[in-house]
Amino acid sequence: MSESSHHGHTVAAWALSILMMVAFLVGSLGLILANYTIFWIGVILVPVSGIVGKVLANMGFGKKTNSN
Repeated sequence: MSESSHHGHTVAAWALSILMMVAFLVGSLGLILANYTIFWIGVILVPVSGIVGKVLANMGFGKKTNSN
């Protein structure tokens, strides 16, 4: 696999994907159970997962860019 075709195989991409799925799962369960506290926790987790993914990418766990 070449450096340019990583297809999201990075720690940042995996963390973002997993956290986003958990956020939507929590939010969905909150709606199904009619528990709006759980729903809003899921809603809050969505931007938190985006922040975690961005922080990991900035720490060097994302796609490596060429500095040429």
